[in-house]
Amino acid sequence: PARPEAEGLETDKMSKKHIEAHFEAFLGEIYRRIPAEDRKCWKVVVEDSYETGGQNFMDGFLEDFKARYGYDPVPFLPVYAGTVVQSEEISDRFLWDMRRLVADKIAYDYVAGLRDVSHKYGLTTWLENYGHWGFPGEFLQYGGQSDEIGGEFWSEGSLGDIENRAASSCGHIYGKNKISAESFTAGGGGYHRYPAMMKQRGDRFFTEGINNTLLHLYISQPYEEREPGVNATFSNEFNRKNIWFPQLDLFIRYIKRVNFMLQQGLNVADAAYFIGEDAPKMTGITDPALPKGYQFDYINAEVIERDMSVADGMLTLPHDTRYRILVLPKLETRRPELLHKIARLIEQGAVVLGPAPRRSPSYENYPAADREVRSTADALWSQIDPATGYARIGKGMLIDGLTMSQAMKLIGCTPDCGTAEEDPVLYCHRTVNGMEIYFISNQSDKPIRTAPEFRVKGMQPEAWSAIDGSMRTLPAFAPTPDGVRVPLKLDGYESLFIVFRRQAAQPETTDLAAGTEANFPDYKVLQTLGGPWTLTFDPGKRGPARPLVTKELFDFTQHADFDIRHYSGPVTYETTFTLDSLPTERIYLNLNDVTAMAKVKVNGAYVGGVWTMPYRVEITDAVKTGENNVEIEVVTTWKNRLIGDLKLPQSERRTWVAYQPWTADDELQKSGLIGPVVLETNHF
Repeated sequence: PARPEAEGLETDKMSKKHIEAHFEAFLGEIYRRIPAEDRKCWKVVVEDSYETGGQNFMDGFLEDFKARYGYDPVPFLPVYAGTVVQSEEISDRFLWDMRRLVADKIAYDYVAGLRDVSHKYGLTTWLENYGHWGFPGEFLQYGGQSDEIGGEFWSEGSLGDIENRAASSCGHIYGKNKISAESFTAGGGGYHRYPAMMKQRGDRFFTEGINNTLLHLYISQPYEEREPGVNATFSNEFNRKNIWFPQLDLFIRYIKRVNFMLQQGLNVADAAYFIGEDAPKMTGITDPALPKGYQFDYINAEVIERDMSVADGMLTLPHDTRYRILVLPKLETRRPELLHKIARLIEQGAVVLGPAPRRSPSYENYPAADREVRSTADALWSQIDPATGYARIGKGMLIDGLTMSQAMKLIGCTPDCGTAEEDPVLYCHRTVNGMEIYFISNQSDKPIRTAPEFRVKGMQPEAWSAIDGSMRTLPAFAPTPDGVRVPLKLDGYESLFIVFRRQAAQPETTDLAAGTEANFPDYKVLQTLGGPWTLTFDPGKRGPARPLVTKELFDFTQHADFDIRHYSGPVTYETTFTLDSLPTERIYLNLNDVTAMAKVKVNGAYVGGVWTMPYRVEITDAVKTGENNVEIEVVTTWKNRLIGDLKLPQSERRTWVAYQPWTADDELQKSGLIGPVVLETNHF
């Protein structure tokens, strides 16, 4: 968004000519002024979320309108001012035609127009396919014309609740494999968040189809040496001035592994919910609601009419994305051309659920189009048996009046990842070359036991962790008539990939309770590291100049010393433990409670780091008999020091932020290594 003094006229979003002229006067000029050898890093033209207000007219609009709909729009122009022409119904039909044409031109003149001129310069386009405050388009068609697609979500709140499904549905139906999101945007700008606080929302939107994470945001601050420096009111600060930035690689590796896995093959979803033909439209609805254990995409008229066919009884798109059922919205309107295509799909073997339309939404070919819609709909829906709620038509089936559970049962479509209704589990599923990849997320902060039933037969389940990259076979599973049930144990906010890529071995047990212990045996406590602990602070961050020796670990905010209580910076914890002999099992160090992140060395060797539950790292290869040295570097957040400085006279404050959300009386944030730090074993 521009500052008020920089605001000017808007570029016409319904004119390829004006979009190209704007490109040439802006990006084209920049391009021409950059020496050719220096252009390598410029590859993508970005279109952020649409936030510029609506548009309903342009040069040549009347001519385009008449060519499109076959009638003169001029007599209807008073409708723009709220005056009824002929009748309310006829006026509404004109407005429907106008809004639909606007949406089409926004997609094909603006998004596709910018794409085409970008291609002339060897550039591609990236688009967030949604908007607020006057978005005039249809979100799926709008996004479908860009090279790449993106959504958005915030670390908390509701922004993202519709935007990411919009992006992933667009990607899935238009054949775009990489689906990005502006990720972890946040209000407040207070330097108090850290990756563990972001994981739940990130994992949620991975299950909704996001597979390319764009961190929001990084402020480079090349000349700003004051700390923490320039921040924004709408971001998390993924930049070098943030205290936990040196350990951000722990979080980044997790994100990259998830992104990589979820970019493999094709998304698996059973239901395609048609969003209707009305415009503008920013999201769809799932009515009737889809039961737990299934996935869905939204789909639009353009893709149904142009691209959809039936193969092996499945609604199929050219890039081989498939659906078991097409769900129609509870709308009375449908254009006759689209209704005819849906009828052909049913004849060819498609399953369609939804009520009959009664008329066309448009004034085009009125009233003949209405008669055509009624005639076609009556011929189809009159075949439905009221006692069963469905009719077999040709090779397919038309259903009306059933819930999605009933419809799925009728067509023999069992849940793809069935869990108990109360389990706080979300999932997504990719399929690639005979490999089935499921991403499972515990959305609660408490450990859970769950036993999903996967719609996979005769294959061996494996657990792949994106936290540390480990992969292991799960020996316990229970074959079912429809797939396989796999007992799992997940820590708070923990996620796992459950991968099927080999023929199944004989399960160790089919008893689910025993199976949970076989797949996820409990960790055994070997000893608790009781100290003494030596804490080394950074004096440059106003920590104590000398190391602090303590018998017990503690939350910094509970310390009597002002600078320790408000300390924001790295701190290194050191202690020792002794092993008389090495156990035969693998050895782990569990930090249990730490804010915000930590990296661990044992006997001088780096063994890994922790940033989310469980705060556990394997140390097997670094330990030895006798005395072992442990060094844990903990990084905190800036919040406590920012609050602490507000308690000091202005002349003594050494922190500076562009946006200060805190007051001197705000509550401090738990900080440091609280523990207990425990040595554990397991026989994974």
